[in-house]
Amino acid sequence: MKNRIITISREFGSGGRTIGKMTAETLGIPCYDQELIEKLSEDSGFTEDYIRAQDESSAHKGWFANAFSGRSLNGVSNQDYL
Repeated sequence: MKNRIITISREFGSGGRTIGKMTAETLGIPCYDQELIEKLSEDSGFTEDYIRAQDESSAHKGWFANAFSGRSLNGVSNQDYL
């Protein structure tokens, strides 16, 4: 297999970073963690702190509120962009 992508979903304190690094080492593939945030910051112009704060969770509880808040005229939010 030429290209492999393994995504590990984790919660704080779960050991996911260690598991990811060990898995990558065992399989002989690169492991990206903090490097993704750094690269995204370089490419987008957003600060690393801002990117971390955006996370992957919705800031709003309902889909309706989430659909209309923090979006530009074209309907894209910074979170969508990231």
